[in-house]
Amino acid sequence: MERCGGPTVSTLDGSQLFRRSTGNPILTVDQLPYRANTVFNPGAARVGADTVLLLRIEDLRGISKLQVARSADGVSGWRFDTGPLLEPEPDVHPEEIWGCEDPRLTWLPERGEWAIAYTAYSRRGPLVSLAMTSDFHELRRLGPVMPPEDKDAALFPRRIDGRWAMIHRPSPLRGPAHMWMSFSPDLRHWGDHTLLLEARDGAWWDAGKIGLGPPPLETSDGWLICYHGAHGTASGPIYRAGLALLDLDNPRVVLRRMDEWVLGPVAPYERTGDVSKVVFPTGWVVDADEDRLSLYYGAGDSVVALATARLSEVLDHVRNAPQPGHRRATDGDSWT
Repeated sequence: MERCGGPTVSTLDGSQLFRRSTGNPILTVDQLPYRANTVFNPGAARVGADTVLLLRIEDLRGISKLQVARSADGVSGWRFDTGPLLEPEPDVHPEEIWGCEDPRLTWLPERGEWAIAYTAYSRRGPLVSLAMTSDFHELRRLGPVMPPEDKDAALFPRRIDGRWAMIHRPSPLRGPAHMWMSFSPDLRHWGDHTLLLEARDGAWWDAGKIGLGPPPLETSDGWLICYHGAHGTASGPIYRAGLALLDLDNPRVVLRRMDEWVLGPVAPYERTGDVSKVVFPTGWVVDADEDRLSLYYGAGDSVVALATARLSEVLDHVRNAPQPGHRRATDGDSWT
């Protein structure tokens, strides 16, 4: 792969990069082994011969838990574990009183286990919690790592300059909601909070509020990130997905950011549901031999869908995207 700034130019526009699976939606509530309201926003991983999805399942009370499903081809034949991997335990973990939501999965080779960053829904609002698992059968909670309101978090798979790094999205009392980056020596104590990527202004598709999708993906060109933007309209927000590229050695540096979205709600299952007009990516799996990037997302806050792309074409497109106005979080003071 060429480094960022190479001469390769993609012949596709952004909306052509990802192709929806003909089996969409690949998971619906009718496939679950018990009654529930919705299934959506899964974390994704490749474990042995299976694709594993850690699903957000909202029950008939409106409370969410996290359930494992496994598939040999990542599209069909889903097998559900007998019980949830993570369900709220408010007597022991009061921050989960209103549910556990929207997991992102990151393999940490140094520790030989998966980090699960999820949203714990507390009485004071959503916050970021972490849990660890080696097999998606058992897990241990590390507990809250960010105060409310904060969500849309995922870890980088390796340390950056000796520290663990995490992208997350705090929600301010006023003004737009941006993506931030924080660091930790031990996965429990987090600091050195730095603005990473700003929501744009005005009519842009990612104006006002953005948030990380799947965990950052390490490539030879840099860290590929997929994020959602919530564009406000008279009939409510439209959730779409876009791409950016971070510096490999210092991911606080944003190298490229695509202007256009790459996936938006156009299919019926994306435009209708508990929340209409929503495409919300939360997991991806790479098959390097096939040059395939499989993006799993919640659609309409009601079902799980899949879109695939050639990773080489995605990187060609992103490396030719514009450089952002502020390439470093510390450049200028537009966020203060």
